[in-house]
Amino acid sequence: MQLYAMESTCPHLGADMGHADIEDTDVGLVAVCPWHRYDFDLKTGHSETGLRACTFEIQIRNSGDEGNDQVIWVEAPGDGEWEVVELRPVSEDFADPPNLSRLSLNDAGPTQPQEELDQPPPTTLLEWAVLILNTSQPQLKVDRTRQAVTAFRTGKLKSVGRNKPLARPPPDMPPRDQLNVVQPGKVAKRGKAGSVKSRIAILHALANIEQWAIDLAWDMIARFGKEKIDGDPLPHQFFLDWTKVAEDESKLEELGSYYGSHTVHAGLWESAQQTSHSLSSRLCIIHLVHEARGLDVNPATIAKFRNAGDLDSVKVLEIIHHDEITHVTAGHRWFSFLCEKNGVDPVATFREEVRNHFSGALKGPFNEEDRRKAGMTPDFYEDLRGELGQPTQMNDQTY
Repeated sequence: MQLYAMESTCPHLGADMGHADIEDTDVGLVAVCPWHRYDFDLKTGHSETGLRACTFEIQIRNSGDEGNDQVIWVEAPGDGEWEVVELRPVSEDFADPPNLSRLSLNDAGPTQPQEELDQPPPTTLLEWAVLILNTSQPQLKVDRTRQAVTAFRTGKLKSVGRNKPLARPPPDMPPRDQLNVVQPGKVAKRGKAGSVKSRIAILHALANIEQWAIDLAWDMIARFGKEKIDGDPLPHQFFLDWTKVAEDESKLEELGSYYGSHTVHAGLWESAQQTSHSLSSRLCIIHLVHEARGLDVNPATIAKFRNAGDLDSVKVLEIIHHDEITHVTAGHRWFSFLCEKNGVDPVATFREEVRNHFSGALKGPFNEEDRRKAGMTPDFYEDLRGELGQPTQMNDQTY
């Protein structure tokens, strides 16, 4: 087995090297950038262009536990404590790649205007973001997300669109097809996953969260993509991270029922509206409070489905949970980036953002292990209460 570790962005223009081609040459294996075909030696990171990518030592070691279990050890990229959060294959593509030529889905639902479906694809990432935010039909939203992310990742969509005026702004509230939206406290009880009906209700609630999470990722790009931090535009990696989040959130499709068969709430989007004025506030409340709460409650949900013998759903929920760790990691990464640029302390700033833009206490028990993987140490969230409006209690069903 040959294992290599290399930085995930091309040092040329920041392309995602997770989808690089791996080629065997006279000098060894090289990773070939999907954008401009720059090649990098997997051992040394050297490129014939004169550029060099960072590479890291990698080993297979015994775990130290009883038995013959082995673990993959990767050299830390710098000082401090590091931990591998996610392992995913190079060039991981969808089983059915989207058609990148036109937007012409016939099952778009009654509220999607036909003239919009007949338009050619947008030419910038920000235009895609606004289009997807205004897409009301769930499956079409998923398909467009996959189409946009694939085009951006492979370099077919070359422009973020920072300097191009948007024909329309992102919506205050993304439209939804034929959904009965109620206040969070009015959603019907979902049970404890002991029955098929209960499990469908829980999965339906998760599908609702994933749909809003797709919109939140695209809204991050559309609403804040043109911002400058200390006079500089947001790095390309910012857009790669949030398109990956949008792609991850589009995975949950099969419910054994249909999306819209149960009441849903828009609690996540209400928090998005309250933080639409500030990238820092949005990162804190949506990704480091709400999404981090998912890390706390997901293991219990997975255990319920496992106890009920629904192992197919367990596999899906475990994927969602592992993705969630990387999403909180992205939120923490870009919040830390902002704090460093602005010369402020991340912990103190986070706690102030929560006090100003969240209602009620951050409720435990906390999944400290997975929060720590994402960069969220206890000093961020312990003994913290938001003071926005009337306090509301976070629980295991409305996060």
